[in-house]
Amino acid sequence: MEKINEVFFIEGYGYDSNIYLIGDVLVDTGTGNNKEYLFSQLKMAGTSPENISCIVNTHCHYDHVGGNSLFSAEIAIHELDAPAMESGDQMATVSYIFGKHLEPVKIDHKLKEGNKIGDFKIIHTPGHTPGGICLWDGEILISGDTVFANGGLGRMDVGGNQRDMRNSINKLRDLGVEYLLPGHGPWVDNGQKHIELACDMINMY
Repeated sequence: MEKINEVFFIEGYGYDSNIYLIGDVLVDTGTGNNKEYLFSQLKMAGTSPENISCIVNTHCHYDHVGGNSLFSAEIAIHELDAPAMESGDQMATVSYIFGKHLEPVKIDHKLKEGNKIGDFKIIHTPGHTPGGICLWDGEILISGDTVFANGGLGRMDVGGNQRDMRNSINKLRDLGVEYLLPGHGPWVDNGQKHIELACDMINMY
Protein backbone atom coordinates (compact mmCIF):
# COMPACT_ATOMS: atom_id res chain seq x y z
CA MET A 1 0.00 0.00 0.00
CA GLU A 2 1.50 3.30 -1.11
CA LYS A 3 0.21 6.84 -0.83
CA ILE A 4 0.95 9.61 -3.30
CA ASN A 5 -0.08 12.90 -1.70
CA GLU A 6 -3.69 12.11 -0.72
CA VAL A 7 -4.15 9.19 -3.14
CA PHE A 8 -3.83 5.58 -2.03
CA PHE A 9 -2.46 3.26 -4.71
CA ILE A 10 -3.99 -0.24 -4.72
CA GLU A 11 -1.99 -2.29 -7.17
CA GLY A 12 -3.99 -4.44 -9.56
CA TYR A 13 -4.18 -8.11 -8.60
CA GLY A 14 -4.34 -10.66 -11.38
CA TYR A 15 -6.34 -9.17 -14.25
CA ASP A 16 -7.58 -6.28 -12.12
CA SER A 17 -6.78 -2.71 -13.01
CA ASN A 18 -5.03 -0.54 -10.48
CA ILE A 19 -7.46 1.07 -8.07
CA TYR A 20 -7.07 4.48 -6.47
CA LEU A 21 -8.68 5.70 -3.26
CA ILE A 22 -9.17 9.43 -2.77
CA GLY A 23 -11.08 10.12 0.43
CA ASP A 24 -14.39 8.30 -0.04
CA VAL A 25 -14.00 7.99 -3.83
CA LEU A 26 -12.65 4.95 -5.66
CA VAL A 27 -11.19 5.34 -9.13
CA ASP A 28 -11.86 2.01 -10.89
CA THR A 29 -12.64 -1.27 -9.12
CA GLY A 30 -10.92 -4.06 -11.06
CA THR A 31 -12.78 -7.17 -12.22
CA GLY A 32 -14.42 -7.86 -8.88
CA ASN A 33 -12.82 -11.32 -8.82
CA ASN A 34 -10.50 -10.45 -5.92
CA LYS A 35 -12.91 -9.09 -3.36
CA GLU A 36 -10.94 -10.16 -0.29
CA TYR A 37 -7.76 -8.55 -1.58
CA LEU A 38 -9.50 -5.27 -2.42
CA PHE A 39 -11.37 -5.07 0.86
CA SER A 40 -8.18 -5.81 2.81
CA GLN A 41 -6.41 -2.99 0.97
CA LEU A 42 -9.24 -0.61 1.82
CA LYS A 43 -8.94 -1.63 5.47
CA MET A 44 -5.19 -0.93 5.38
CA ALA A 45 -6.03 2.53 4.04
CA GLY A 46 -8.32 3.11 7.01
CA THR A 47 -11.69 2.72 5.36
CA SER A 48 -14.28 0.09 4.41
CA PRO A 49 -16.55 -0.68 1.43
CA GLU A 50 -19.49 0.94 3.21
CA ASN A 51 -17.63 4.25 3.35
CA ILE A 52 -17.15 4.51 -0.42
CA SER A 53 -19.64 7.09 -1.69
CA CYS A 54 -18.67 7.27 -5.36
CA ILE A 55 -16.87 5.16 -7.96
CA VAL A 56 -15.27 6.93 -10.91
CA ASN A 57 -14.54 4.62 -13.82
CA THR A 58 -11.80 5.80 -16.18
CA HIS A 59 -13.48 3.82 -18.97
CA CYS A 60 -15.97 1.01 -19.50
CA HIS A 61 -13.72 -2.09 -19.81
CA TYR A 62 -14.53 -4.96 -17.48
CA ASP A 63 -11.13 -5.07 -15.78
CA HIS A 64 -11.87 -1.55 -14.50
CA VAL A 65 -15.63 -1.77 -13.79
CA GLY A 66 -16.35 -5.38 -12.84
CA GLY A 67 -15.87 -4.64 -9.16
CA ASN A 68 -18.45 -1.85 -9.13
CA SER A 69 -21.08 -4.37 -8.01
CA LEU A 70 -19.16 -4.95 -4.76
CA PHE A 71 -20.18 -1.48 -3.58
CA SER A 72 -23.40 0.44 -3.02
CA ALA A 73 -21.74 3.66 -4.16
CA GLU A 74 -22.87 5.96 -6.96
CA ILE A 75 -21.12 5.40 -10.28
CA ALA A 76 -19.61 8.06 -12.52
CA ILE A 77 -18.21 7.54 -16.02
CA HIS A 78 -17.85 9.65 -19.14
CA GLU A 79 -21.08 10.13 -21.05
CA LEU A 80 -19.70 8.34 -24.14
CA ASP A 81 -18.87 5.14 -22.22
CA ALA A 82 -22.03 5.20 -20.10
CA PRO A 83 -24.34 3.54 -22.71
CA ALA A 84 -22.15 0.41 -22.86
CA MET A 85 -22.55 -0.12 -19.13
CA GLU A 86 -26.21 0.83 -19.06
CA SER A 87 -26.98 -1.78 -21.72
CA GLY A 88 -24.53 -4.43 -20.51
CA ASP A 89 -22.79 -4.35 -23.90
CA GLN A 90 -20.40 -7.31 -23.77
CA MET A 91 -18.33 -6.16 -26.76
CA ALA A 92 -17.83 -2.55 -25.65
CA THR A 93 -17.01 -3.58 -22.07
CA VAL A 94 -14.90 -6.55 -23.30
CA SER A 95 -16.36 -8.67 -20.51
CA TYR A 96 -16.39 -11.59 -22.96
CA ILE A 97 -12.58 -11.65 -22.80
CA PHE A 98 -12.85 -12.49 -19.11
CA GLY A 99 -15.63 -15.04 -19.61
CA LYS A 100 -18.01 -12.80 -17.67
CA HIS A 101 -21.42 -11.29 -18.31
CA LEU A 102 -21.77 -7.67 -17.26
CA GLU A 103 -25.27 -6.91 -16.09
CA PRO A 104 -26.69 -3.49 -17.06
CA VAL A 105 -25.49 -0.85 -14.61
CA LYS A 106 -27.19 2.32 -13.43
CA ILE A 107 -24.95 5.33 -14.07
CA ASP A 108 -25.49 8.14 -11.58
CA HIS A 109 -23.15 10.74 -13.06
CA LYS A 110 -22.29 11.07 -16.76
CA LEU A 111 -19.06 12.98 -16.87
CA LYS A 112 -17.83 15.56 -19.36
CA GLU A 113 -14.55 17.38 -19.94
CA GLY A 114 -13.89 19.83 -17.12
CA ASN A 115 -16.15 18.25 -14.48
CA LYS A 116 -14.58 18.04 -11.02
CA ILE A 117 -14.20 15.09 -8.64
CA GLY A 118 -12.94 16.70 -5.46
CA ASP A 119 -9.68 18.42 -6.40
CA PHE A 120 -9.39 16.50 -9.66
CA LYS A 121 -10.52 17.77 -13.04
CA ILE A 122 -11.84 15.38 -15.68
CA ILE A 123 -9.88 15.34 -18.93
CA HIS A 124 -11.58 13.48 -21.77
CA THR A 125 -8.93 11.28 -23.41
CA PRO A 126 -10.54 9.00 -26.01
CA GLY A 127 -8.39 6.53 -27.89
CA HIS A 128 -8.60 3.38 -25.79
CA THR A 129 -12.38 3.79 -25.59
CA PRO A 130 -14.59 6.68 -26.81
CA GLY A 131 -15.22 7.86 -23.25
CA GLY A 132 -11.81 7.33 -21.67
CA ILE A 133 -10.84 9.91 -19.07
CA CYS A 134 -7.90 11.02 -16.96
CA LEU A 135 -8.12 12.81 -13.60
CA TRP A 136 -5.76 15.74 -12.99
CA ASP A 137 -5.13 17.84 -9.88
CA GLY A 138 -2.15 19.90 -11.03
CA GLU A 139 0.46 17.35 -9.93
CA ILE A 140 -1.09 13.89 -10.20
CA LEU A 141 -2.51 12.40 -13.39
CA ILE A 142 -4.63 9.28 -12.91
CA SER A 143 -4.48 8.11 -16.50
CA GLY A 144 -6.58 4.95 -16.77
CA ASP A 145 -5.52 3.05 -19.88
CA THR A 146 -4.56 6.15 -21.86
CA VAL A 147 -0.87 6.15 -20.97
CA PHE A 148 1.39 3.93 -18.84
CA ALA A 149 4.90 4.14 -17.45
CA ASN A 150 7.76 4.29 -19.96
CA GLY A 151 5.54 5.69 -22.69
CA GLY A 152 3.18 2.72 -22.98
CA LEU A 153 -0.19 3.35 -24.61
CA GLY A 154 -3.57 1.75 -24.15
CA ARG A 155 -4.43 -0.73 -26.90
CA MET A 156 -6.62 0.61 -29.66
CA ASP A 157 -8.12 -2.61 -31.03
CA VAL A 158 -10.90 -3.04 -28.44
CA GLY A 159 -13.11 -0.06 -29.21
CA GLY A 160 -10.30 2.44 -29.58
CA ASN A 161 -9.14 4.83 -32.27
CA GLN A 162 -5.58 5.75 -33.21
CA ARG A 163 -6.35 9.33 -34.23
CA ASP A 164 -8.21 9.95 -30.98
CA MET A 165 -5.33 8.45 -29.00
CA ARG A 166 -2.82 10.69 -30.74
CA ASN A 167 -4.88 13.78 -29.95
CA SER A 168 -5.34 12.71 -26.33
CA ILE A 169 -1.67 12.01 -25.68
CA ASN A 170 -0.63 15.29 -27.26
CA LYS A 171 -3.15 17.10 -25.05
CA LEU A 172 -1.56 15.56 -21.94
CA ARG A 173 1.88 16.74 -23.05
CA ASP A 174 1.09 20.30 -21.96
CA LEU A 175 0.17 19.47 -18.36
CA GLY A 176 3.59 19.14 -16.72
CA VAL A 177 2.69 15.94 -14.85
CA GLU A 178 4.68 15.16 -11.71
CA TYR A 179 3.10 11.83 -10.71
CA LEU A 180 1.67 9.44 -13.31
CA LEU A 181 -0.78 6.91 -11.85
CA PRO A 182 -1.84 4.53 -14.65
CA GLY A 183 -4.54 1.90 -14.95
CA HIS A 184 -1.99 -0.94 -14.97
CA GLY A 185 1.59 -1.29 -13.87
CA PRO A 186 3.63 0.91 -11.55
CA TRP A 187 3.02 4.54 -10.73
CA VAL A 188 5.96 6.82 -11.48
CA ASP A 189 7.25 10.25 -10.61
CA ASN A 190 8.62 12.56 -13.29
CA GLY A 191 5.45 11.70 -15.16
CA GLN A 192 6.13 14.30 -17.82
CA LYS A 193 9.04 12.24 -19.12
CA HIS A 194 6.81 9.20 -19.56
CA ILE A 195 4.16 11.24 -21.37
CA GLU A 196 6.82 12.68 -23.67
CA LEU A 197 7.83 9.11 -24.56
CA ALA A 198 4.20 8.27 -25.29
CA CYS A 199 3.92 11.36 -27.53
CA ASP A 200 6.98 10.33 -29.47
CA MET A 201 5.56 6.83 -29.90
CA ILE A 202 2.05 7.77 -31.03
CA ASN A 203 3.29 10.54 -33.32
CA MET A 204 5.37 7.97 -35.22
CA TYR A 205 2.19 6.30 -36.50
